[in-house]
Amino acid sequence: MSIVYETIYILRPDLGDEQVEQAIAKYQNLLQEQGAENMEVQNRGKRRLAYEIKKHRDGIYVQMNYTGPGSAIAPMERAMRLSEEVIRYLTIKQDLPDAEADADTETADTETVAVTA
Repeated sequence: MSIVYETIYILRPDLGDEQVEQAIAKYQNLLQEQGAENMEVQNRGKRRLAYEIKKHRDGIYVQMNYTGPGSAIAPMERAMRLSEEVIRYLTIKQDLPDAEADADTETADTETVAVTA
């Protein structure tokens, strides 16, 4: 079953453009090997961190949105944890707006039936 995920990770600010592109391609390929699809990658650029992480005040933010099996997350996060170029990462499972709309419709139908009965 494919689920929609969003992963945001922060790369060290001292990496060059080529190294940043290599890191992005590395994690993108790793996810694709694990069965992820519909990948959207956005390089958000260098930004100031809210607090110092591993003696860095800035970081290069990268956001990836994709669909895939839950088993694809662990190998990617393990690679990020072992990498010295990634200083922070977070993966979240996103709720689908279509599923919420369907749930609202079902709730409305149930309420109508309850009122009529």
